[in-house]
Amino acid sequence: MFRLTARAPEAADLFGHAASLLGNGDPRELVEHGSEEALHENRVGQILCTLQPLAAAAALRGDLPDRFMVAGYSVGELAAWGVAKFLAGPTTLNLAARRAELMDAQSRPGDGLVFVRGLSRAVIDELCQRCDAALAIVNPGNAYVIGGRAYALNALMEAARGQGADRVRRLHINVASHTRFLAAASAAFRTAIADVPVSAAPVGSIRLFSGLDGAVIVNVQSAKDQLALQISQPLQWSTCLESCVEAGASHFLELGPGRALSEMVAGAYPLLPARSLSDFKTRSGVGSWLARMAN
Repeated sequence: MFRLTARAPEAADLFGHAASLLGNGDPRELVEHGSEEALHENRVGQILCTLQPLAAAAALRGDLPDRFMVAGYSVGELAAWGVAKFLAGPTTLNLAARRAELMDAQSRPGDGLVFVRGLSRAVIDELCQRCDAALAIVNPGNAYVIGGRAYALNALMEAARGQGADRVRRLHINVASHTRFLAAASAAFRTAIADVPVSAAPVGSIRLFSGLDGAVIVNVQSAKDQLALQISQPLQWSTCLESCVEAGASHFLELGPGRALSEMVAGAYPLLPARSLSDFKTRSGVGSWLARMAN
């Protein structure tokens, strides 16, 4: 994280604000030298994963095309609001911290998420019902994220393996994101964002997509409800990507961290170029690729 943006002057204020939310700990130092346990702590993780795309968008703003679409995965949807300039950068980071705090307040030890690939949606729904778990994210290619209490996740992982799932693994996340177990956190977050100033309309020709249904967000004020609801309702990421493609997306750039989302795009839409910021050694390299894609 932050390899291409750590010294970008355009992102300096964002790093400074994130540090204030992290007890004045420099986020660049934290990702380099922090412990595994510290980095996977929910509040820290949500702040860092919001800062990454905000810093990238700030550093690359001059290279981005006049017209582009933005979609975000999990807390990345909140970051997408900042990338699209619906929310100011510092405000977005504040909300990421508050979002995590509210989710933690409704969580129990052992809560979390499991990744399952290779089973049909019907089988996944049946396993969730049988094991008292809940579908959290629908990804392309029969890949799902499922949330719940510890006992439910343990039972579901065993059952999924018994059904012949290609891959089953516990994720390094200690909240049952995007499931009914966080309904109270959704309600509290909706109250928290009620009076937060947002841009009345997209800046320039930027389209922002909702992770709940893949629809383009038109009324930002009413979309606050969706941003709160996604804490406790399943994300339709597969539908979100499909909506981007149907709207004319010609290439995808994942702002990170990591390559998971660009790899999903490559698997679902192999004819569309999909790269991650992590693929590049320099910011100029990213800019050159974007310029080539625009021609």
